[in-house]
Parts: sequence; structure tokens; C-alpha cells
Amino acid sequence: MTDQASLYARLGGYDGISAVVGDLLPRLAADEQLGRFWANRGDDGIAREKQLLVDYLCANAGGPLLYTGRDNQTSHKGMGISSDDWSIFVSHLEQTLEHFCVPETEKADVLAFIDSTRTDIVE
Repeated sequence: MTDQASLYARLGGYDGISAVVGDLLPRLAADEQLGRFWANRGDDGIAREKQLLVDYLCANAGGPLLYTGRDNQTSHKGMGISSDDWSIFVSHLEQTLEHFCVPETEKADVLAFIDSTRTDIVE
């Protein structure tokens, strides 16, 4: 058994993860290349996506939330997400983590987790 707090706790729990998602999604939607994934989406759909992402990240970071959405492979199938898209996404994520002054250890843990999802998302 380890004394280290979960990544969820180290990131500030629900509020910390929700703040990161709240900063990240507008960056992605405003990106010249990635914006196509949010084009023609209503506010309700974007709000639902945000909540699912918060729940997903909280659950996978060791938090007490239950993620009820689809798996990554199913939810991203057919979107045409390229390696270039992925690199741009990661760059925006890094900028968001910098914006919130996330410590290097937690930043590395977040990026390692995100990288573990790449094969299910990138086509």
C-alpha cells in the first residue's frame, strides 16, 4: 500500500479537473485544425461532452466518480483523428496544464495517461 495520494487528489479533485477541462475544451474548439470536431455542435451537446470528459478523467485519476460514457474507441471511431491532430491536442493540453501551474510530477502522470489512450483514438 502506498501513502501517495491519488492523481485525482493531487490535481485538486473534481474542481481541479473540471477547471482544466473548462480551459482545454475552448482551446481545442478554437484551434484552426481541431475546431472541425466541434463545428455545428449545439451548446447542450458541448456541455454534455464536457461533463463526460470530467467524469472520465476523474474516474481514471482515482476519483469517486462513475464514468457512464462509451469507451474511447467507440466514441472516436470514424472521426478521422490523425497523428497531427493528436499532437496539436497534446500541445493544447500542455498549455492548459502550464496555465494552472500543475507540478511536473502530476503533469507527467496526466500526459502518460493521455498517451495511453492514443491507440484507441487516433486512426
